[in-house]
Amino acid sequence: MDKKLSNKIFRFITEAADQMQQETYVIGGYVRDLFLKRPSQDIDIVTLGSGIALAEQVAGLMKLKSKVIVFKNFGTAQLKYRNFDVEFVGARKESYRSDSRKPVVENGSLEDDQKRRDFTINAMAFRLNESGFGQLIDPFDGMNDLKMKIIRTPLDPDVTFSDDPLRMMRAVRFSAQLGFEIDVKTLQAIARNSDRIRIVSEERIADELNKMMMSPTPSVGFKLLDETGLLQIIFPELVKMKGVEVEKGIGHKDNFYHTLEVLDRISPNTDNLWLRWSALLHDIAKPVSKRFVDGQGWTFHAHNYLGVRMIPKIFRRLKLPLNEKMKYVQKMVMLHMRPIVLSEDLVTDSAVRRLLFEAGEDIDDLMTLCEADITSKNPDKVRRYMKNFKIVREKLKEIEEKDAIRNFQPPVSGGLIMEVFSIPPCREVGMIKDAIKDAILDGVIRNNYDEAYAFMLKKATELGLTPKNGHSSV
Repeated sequence: MDKKLSNKIFRFITEAADQMQQETYVIGGYVRDLFLKRPSQDIDIVTLGSGIALAEQVAGLMKLKSKVIVFKNFGTAQLKYRNFDVEFVGARKESYRSDSRKPVVENGSLEDDQKRRDFTINAMAFRLNESGFGQLIDPFDGMNDLKMKIIRTPLDPDVTFSDDPLRMMRAVRFSAQLGFEIDVKTLQAIARNSDRIRIVSEERIADELNKMMMSPTPSVGFKLLDETGLLQIIFPELVKMKGVEVEKGIGHKDNFYHTLEVLDRISPNTDNLWLRWSALLHDIAKPVSKRFVDGQGWTFHAHNYLGVRMIPKIFRRLKLPLNEKMKYVQKMVMLHMRPIVLSEDLVTDSAVRRLLFEAGEDIDDLMTLCEADITSKNPDKVRRYMKNFKIVREKLKEIEEKDAIRNFQPPVSGGLIMEVFSIPPCREVGMIKDAIKDAILDGVIRNNYDEAYAFMLKKATELGLTPKNGHSSV
């Protein structure tokens, strides 16, 4: 057995394929990743015959408890083996209509199947039949492209991308994920065919964007999307961030490239996709908030508030989740300047308490974002910020241990206020609750019931409220 194909699943596929007398191959990403020594959980099997019948034969030999999942419309079947998803399909050739990326499919040879693959590095196949087991079938020299770190289409790239425009996004994503260059002719074809991306569903585009975002250097992908014209179509808000305006000899940083630098800086420190999205969107409203003010230069007032309002529209268009994940991104964008402001001033306990209260469990993520946001080319400035951020982190830890502010609820509830003063829900109840919360955050009182209750009585007296009998003291 070829050492590259030592996974136990291949022994069963070999046995089943030979029993059915069907030529069978493992093809695509799994083969590519074997050579790149990358982990891969997806195994694609192509056979000259019925993929569904082969999958069922393999499952029978393995005595799998889980059933084979069959997709009759697509002629494919899938089974689970340990952590692997194994998909079986009959070799096929495809043709496309200009208004759809759904192909007309016919039975074909292995060569037909390899021709329809997106890139040469994904068109390599290993034979799995006992006769010739482990033989590499590589008609488009994908192995050389792997060595040269090149992304290239097997056939004419204009045809490849016009047929299935999602492949343009995949080329960009693989470049970011693998650190490969896109072949010049292939890159030029993406630019020529960029408008075809409009026929691809937003869900598929978002899936590729998310994979690109999770790559080691996401900026590679976004720069390629911009260079090829795809970004203007799928994410125009980012393109609007490009460029530097100069007024009276004063310019500002290019917010597009600054944002990509922040995204790259945060990536080694988090695998949280939504924190990476926060980095991408933290300055998204700077183009709409940009103003030149004499004596101040360029200002971007309230760009965090405007950014929060832009995010739902962006998420809705890209079919990203409109749930707590979006709210998390909004929170990060809203608060992303707060630690920076703190680090510029004297770090007061009150300011740290308020930051901790508003960020709650996401405070560590917020600090990670803010540290990535320091992209100054002035090393002294960077050192000063990082030193002050360390002080802010220490203060956060100290105050959290002392005052238990993170996600705290004021010790005196609205219900208790109404009971003590025998009043219905009204403006005064809210005023007392807010006064107690502010008193705790400002350090006027400690975060405990007795001090909060006493402060409630004092504040209520100022508002002309009198406690009913039995509630005049702690």
